[in-house]
Amino acid sequence: MNIPSAEIDVTEDLVRSLLEDQFPDLADRPLTLVANGWDNAIFRLGDDLVARLPRRQLGADLVQHEHRWLPDLAHRLPIPIAAPLRTGAPSDAYPWAWSICPWFDGEVAADSDLGDPATEARRLGDFVAAFHTPAPPHAPDNPLRGQPMAYLRPRIRHNIALLGSIIDGGAVATRANELLDVDDWGGPPLWLHGDLHTANLIVRNGEITAVLDLGDITAGDPAVDLAVAWMLFGEGDRTVFRAASGSSFVVDDAMWQRGQAWALHFALLYLLHSADSERFARMGRSLLAAVVAAG
Repeated sequence: MNIPSAEIDVTEDLVRSLLEDQFPDLADRPLTLVANGWDNAIFRLGDDLVARLPRRQLGADLVQHEHRWLPDLAHRLPIPIAAPLRTGAPSDAYPWAWSICPWFDGEVAADSDLGDPATEARRLGDFVAAFHTPAPPHAPDNPLRGQPMAYLRPRIRHNIALLGSIIDGGAVATRANELLDVDDWGGPPLWLHGDLHTANLIVRNGEITAVLDLGDITAGDPAVDLAVAWMLFGEGDRTVFRAASGSSFVVDDAMWQRGQAWALHFALLYLLHSADSERFARMGRSLLAAVVAAG
């Protein structure tokens, strides 16, 4: 399958007209499309900004969460995040809220190498630990992230069936059953990034310099954000990440196992939606191999 289709064609002309109407001081800057993601179109705006506009309703709902929560969270995180600097409003030309965010030079981690993986494992673990703090009762709800394993099991089973001969379904199902047989999170709901993967990490000169795309922000089991360990690090560096990622709690064996279950789930999703994305195909294959091999 392809990435989700756009419900609105976000063009350079549309973005330019929105800038002229709402942020005229930015309207004369160079504007270049740099990405059409699952949920948002990203345009570089001059040297230091991006215009980020939802391309479907689901993305528009997530932008509301970013506007509400990210400015406060950004101040206590040790790695910069793409928090909105300005918030665009719906208009007659475009129906949804949108964002002006900082531009971060570099490449996504999916396309680049880390200079010192152990150091970056510690730094990313520190970021996760700073993020995973108790969330307020009115934190955004996200039924697809941070849920108990019982919610994950049917999704994994369904996606294995959809992928068919693309994967070794028997081996993946066996590994999934092993990982899902684990105790659920018994602590309070914690803040979660929810979509912490290698295409949402910016790397420059071998260092992780920014974390992107926090639209899936929610509260729940912090194990969901540990899945990135199998995407980015080898076995030894995963141990460094695990040690650093606990703050008010210890990343015990059960949480680590749930993190692997989420990693397997994400690998299947990437493979399912990679027909028009070589990057996500590559991410899915390597992640699935890492999780199955870790058994």
